[in-house]
Amino acid sequence: MPDWKTVTGGTIAIGNRVVNNLPPKERDIAMVFQSYALYPHMKVADNMAFALKLRRTDQKTINERVATAAEILGLTPYLDRYPRQLSGGQRQRVAMGRAIVRDPQVFLFDEPLSNLDAKLRVQMRTEIKELHQRLKTTTVFVTHDQVEAMTMADKIVVMHDGIVEQMGAPLELYDKPANLFVATFIGSPGMNLIKGTAKAGGSINVAGGSSLPVAGDHKVQDGQPIVYGIRPEHLELSERGPARPRSGVVEPTGSETMVFTHAGGIDLLALFPGPAPVPARTGNPPSGAQGFGPYIRHRDRKKNLNDAGGCRRHRLWEV
Repeated sequence: MPDWKTVTGGTIAIGNRVVNNLPPKERDIAMVFQSYALYPHMKVADNMAFALKLRRTDQKTINERVATAAEILGLTPYLDRYPRQLSGGQRQRVAMGRAIVRDPQVFLFDEPLSNLDAKLRVQMRTEIKELHQRLKTTTVFVTHDQVEAMTMADKIVVMHDGIVEQMGAPLELYDKPANLFVATFIGSPGMNLIKGTAKAGGSINVAGGSSLPVAGDHKVQDGQPIVYGIRPEHLELSERGPARPRSGVVEPTGSETMVFTHAGGIDLLALFPGPAPVPARTGNPPSGAQGFGPYIRHRDRKKNLNDAGGCRRHRLWEV
């Protein structure tokens, strides 16, 4: 899009205009970099106005656009400061303001939050989404953080080694990943992937002799090697089930609890809302015991492993 590489096929259209052969400055794209790229010897107002000055925009228009962008981003009190006098979040807002004053057709954000601490990333994530809703300008946001992609995007394009693996709405990719790469990339914590063998009658045999049910719309053949994918939040504790944990580590975070367990020769991660449903246990069960603690099983068994919208609570892939 910004013309860093030569187009090898197809067209790049911004609005109704094909920009394949246009130089970067004529494509009407404003970019926000990962490293802010602010001029340290310029004050905030001058950094934001720099691109307009290069275009020889009249001073009145420059002042109006800088003032408008500063008000949107909450930077009005900082216009006379230098970048070194600002926090990381404020510097990132200045970089965004420099893009906003250009009033482009497309914003291109190149991992703008990766240099910020965890708390500030959450804050800036919200601010960028609010900015997009206010300006209603098409925005391409490049990130390796799937949480940023899930929370901010209207449409996600998952790429791997230059190949588009899947494209769609965030929840579409979460509920219906097209392949193992998308399944492991989207979702935090990640999807449990269990290797097994398809069995006639609609089930999967996995390590330890356990058997996992399969939704009726899956087409599998007897003896076929399969990878069975299930989200941690789609597991539940029960008095009965196909797998009983032999060891476990409980990680409470307050709003939810992650339980890491080894059950039937399979490593599983289960996610439960609220406080820990079971006490933390480590180590192995007593000699000769068949396991300890409650069983772990798949939720929604009576719904044929589909939710109310017809979305499967598990996925299958051929090995």
